[in-house]
Amino acid sequence: MTTRMAGGATATPDEASTADEPLLRLRGISKRFGPVQALADVALDVGTGEVVALVGDNGAGKSTLIKAISGVEPADQGEIQFDGEPVRIIAPSDSATLGIAVVYQDLALCDNLDVAANMFLGREATRGPGVPLDEFSMEKRARELLESLALRTLLSVRAEVGLLSGGQRQTVAVARALLGKPRMVILDEPTAALGVAQTAQVLELVEHLRGRGLGVILISHNLDDVFTVADRIVVLRLGRNAGEFEAEDAHRQAVVAAITGANGNGGSAQPPLAK
Repeated sequence: MTTRMAGGATATPDEASTADEPLLRLRGISKRFGPVQALADVALDVGTGEVVALVGDNGAGKSTLIKAISGVEPADQGEIQFDGEPVRIIAPSDSATLGIAVVYQDLALCDNLDVAANMFLGREATRGPGVPLDEFSMEKRARELLESLALRTLLSVRAEVGLLSGGQRQTVAVARALLGKPRMVILDEPTAALGVAQTAQVLELVEHLRGRGLGVILISHNLDDVFTVADRIVVLRLGRNAGEFEAEDAHRQAVVAAITGANGNGGSAQPPLAK
């Protein structure tokens, strides 16, 4: 049984007792850029069918940790386990092979291409060598994926991406990531700069990913969004673990205190969470 502190804080991942191995387990992850210690002894667990929100102020180390998981900026030290097995992630191809997909905040979509073309960009379907693209199969697969994610506002997969709303564009980017049949999806600020209706659409998308049994890491500054969809909240501060909370039981003030250091943990050491 996991013991919680007042405010909903839980024990650190090493101390927590769980019946199942997490899909992703990080221990002792550290990363330095010259004299700057960007990450120091960071731990993180993400289970199958679980949404874990990674929160913290600017410069807390969230992006660096995601880059370590994705292989863009490999960690200098630490252990990574995926599906219970130790793994090395030193390049983006390593994380992709494991089944880890990342949807970055800029989405990397081509505004002048339609939805189907964006989803299959770089991995276009053909009928064989030297044969024109199989437009029909790509359109069919794109439509099936978007329907599975409950995108009801998109009239055609031949719509130009530059004309879509922010929520629709986010869904297209996630659907593209799902083409590779990942087991984990990392979403980097998916609701940034979106309106209320578009934000609701993206949060519904996160729920769908959890319902499909995927592990989800959600990076967000918006605590309203975090408390709406997250199962657990992991706080980073100054490159270190600063707190971990069960979202259902957490007090917002306790999460904010962990983010700002007002709880007495300035980020200079592992958080003194209760056992």
